[in-house]
Amino acid sequence: MAVGSFFKSLREEVGVVVERDPAARSRLEVVLFYPGFHALVAFRLAHALWIRDWKMLARFVSTLARFFTGIEIHPGATIGRSFFIDHGMGVVIGETTEIGNDVTLYQGVTLGGTSLLPGKRHPTLGNNVIVGAGAKVLGPIKLGDGVRVGSNAVVVRDVAPSTVVVGIPAKPVAATRDAEPVRFTAYGASGDGLADPTANAVRGLMEQIEILKARVSDLEARPQNPQSSGSDWPLQPENRDSRRDDC
Repeated sequence: MAVGSFFKSLREEVGVVVERDPAARSRLEVVLFYPGFHALVAFRLAHALWIRDWKMLARFVSTLARFFTGIEIHPGATIGRSFFIDHGMGVVIGETTEIGNDVTLYQGVTLGGTSLLPGKRHPTLGNNVIVGAGAKVLGPIKLGDGVRVGSNAVVVRDVAPSTVVVGIPAKPVAATRDAEPVRFTAYGASGDGLADPTANAVRGLMEQIEILKARVSDLEARPQNPQSSGSDWPLQPENRDSRRDDC
């Protein structure tokens, strides 16, 4: 990457932070005090060294950045334009991770692997993806464009584009409420219409239990009069004994 292109990219990254973080008061504040921006600058440098096969120096730069920012990005990862890490402490991005454009990660996010074998071990994130605080995206899975991952979710399977997933393991959330789609804000999804799939399942089970309890109570309340049907069923013990003697 040419020096001019490098600095142009940095200006763009600063603008992304100012655009997405209401707490950012100026570009100078971002440059001086935002660890997510510092980690990204270090990654761009480390990645340039990595692809030129200066791997030891690349790892030195990434380790130094982790020491100062609390954010670990492997220099072998691939990260697109307009990438933003908000707060950032505890973020881990593995070696074979691929991240598209306009992606936002919050603190504590892990883009990790689940295999000890070489090759593709880490996730691929499409464009305009948001991963909430503390979420874990594990394995060589793919998150489509526009995916939203809820805080503390654990994602271990592919996620279709424009899907909101929450829970452990993460599951798609119903995207409608009162026949209206979930409303997506510029950089997140509003809480309106988002439901917890686990809570919905438990609620459904409780409703079924209440229905069954009502049916059992209704059956217990009915009068038990075997003679009214002209039958001696169910047989009393003495009746069963007499029939056995007749045989």
